[in-house]
Amino acid sequence: MISVAIVGKGNVGVHLYQQLVKKDQLNVIQFDSRQPHELNTFNVAILAVSDHAIPKVSKNIKCPLVVHTSGTTSIQELKNPYRKGVFYPLQSFSKEKPVDFPKVPICIEVEEQQDEKLLRFLSECLGSTAYPISSVQRNHLHVAAVFANNFTNHMYEIAKQICDRYNIPFQMLLPLIQETAQKVQYLSPSDAQTGPAKRNDLPTIKNHVHLLEESYKEIYHLLTTSIQNHGKKL
Repeated sequence: MISVAIVGKGNVGVHLYQQLVKKDQLNVIQFDSRQPHELNTFNVAILAVSDHAIPKVSKNIKCPLVVHTSGTTSIQELKNPYRKGVFYPLQSFSKEKPVDFPKVPICIEVEEQQDEKLLRFLSECLGSTAYPISSVQRNHLHVAAVFANNFTNHMYEIAKQICDRYNIPFQMLLPLIQETAQKVQYLSPSDAQTGPAKRNDLPTIKNHVHLLEESYKEIYHLLTTSIQNHGKKL
């Protein structure tokens, strides 16, 4: 049986623990990041802590293999004395919402090839697919994820504020949001792009800018210009 220590009780740590603890092949225990971590009886310790805490927390762990779950932190930031790795689930985690792990890719990185098999097995226990991704690749992937997820969600928030201001149900936009997300599963984002910026519909663009409050005008201009400039490169 493989013994797994999950260090950290934030969103990622909680979801990993809830899923892995169900597996008969694993002995999983979750620790708070402030607890002492000898953990030398475990096969692997998964650090689900904040990025800045990774060096300090890992330094005190004597487990044979220590991996972190950060999207941006280099494998070299692990300061444990033995083997190091990365086990990064590419997903947005909220404690209130269950995670569909079979749809979550796991980015893995190891210093010693022998550890890749173990991290692939842990990915399989989650029902996920493992992808060997270097620290450099993962850093760029995380930037891409911020555009695809965090910035997109902020656009939803702006859209909701506009709807709320004019007493329009935000739910009316949900079918459009779902269609956009589904479309890029079959088309490239360039081919899926529509709207006034794509059409260079200047009267509509001018009208939109007129309607927007000042704090949103710059965002609208930046995104419109980016879409227009991208179209010129095709």
